[in-house]
Amino acid sequence: MRLKITHRTEYHYDAPVQYLLQRLRLLPSSGRTQTIGSWAIKVEGAREEVRFIDHFGNETRLLSAESGHSAITVEAMGDVTTHDTAGVTGPHQGFAPLWLFGQQTLLTTAGEGIRELAGTIGQGTEIERLHALMGAIGERVAYRPGTTSVVTPAEEALALKSGVCQDHSHIFVAAARVMGFPARYVSGYLMMDAAVEQAASHAWAEVHVSGLGWVAFDPANGISPDERYVRVATGRDYRDASPVSGIVLGQAEEKLAVTVTVEQ
Repeated sequence: MRLKITHRTEYHYDAPVQYLLQRLRLLPSSGRTQTIGSWAIKVEGAREEVRFIDHFGNETRLLSAESGHSAITVEAMGDVTTHDTAGVTGPHQGFAPLWLFGQQTLLTTAGEGIRELAGTIGQGTEIERLHALMGAIGERVAYRPGTTSVVTPAEEALALKSGVCQDHSHIFVAAARVMGFPARYVSGYLMMDAAVEQAASHAWAEVHVSGLGWVAFDPANGISPDERYVRVATGRDYRDASPVSGIVLGQAEEKLAVTVTVEQ
């Protein structure tokens, strides 16, 4: 399937900023599940400082803006041909060792709730147990925007019994690690049947399974990603794979607007 994607992020400030530094992870790479046709990033109000591939294998760019700017716009766009691999991404690659993805982070620390959730998963093959975990999260945590934020830990989202795809993914990653699997967070895009325009990018999880390598699970939708998904960045949690992150110096109040379109 060939998908056309546009991801526009606009920052507006009520006063000129003193200094701004942003990290972009908005460049998907070709691999087993996708082939990049064309991809470009357009920036207004800031300048590119450096490009590099981080230790998780994500193509990364750093932007900066000095005093005088009150608006920054970043637009990523391109086309990607996707391939349905039943969720199998492939063998582990990159600088980060596999054991790193078995460690907890601030957003994926397993408390009593997540340990109890992991303990309810019965016997079966590794894939069967992971699909059971995905189903259990879908039953316990409703998709409800506005109840959590990007800094909400997995344990808290599970206790709230609501959240968005980021929370479903964090809970899945945390529980899979309790079950003994290396697991990681994935940010990217999903072509939705009901809407071309979306308010944000998407997130899901991948687990390293013996004999298969990394296998993807989307607990927010209860499926393994297919040709409607485009992978962009991975990491231990959202902070390692967020599309745009950074710091701003000064007293200016920030307003953020994000528009994502994904269409065939």
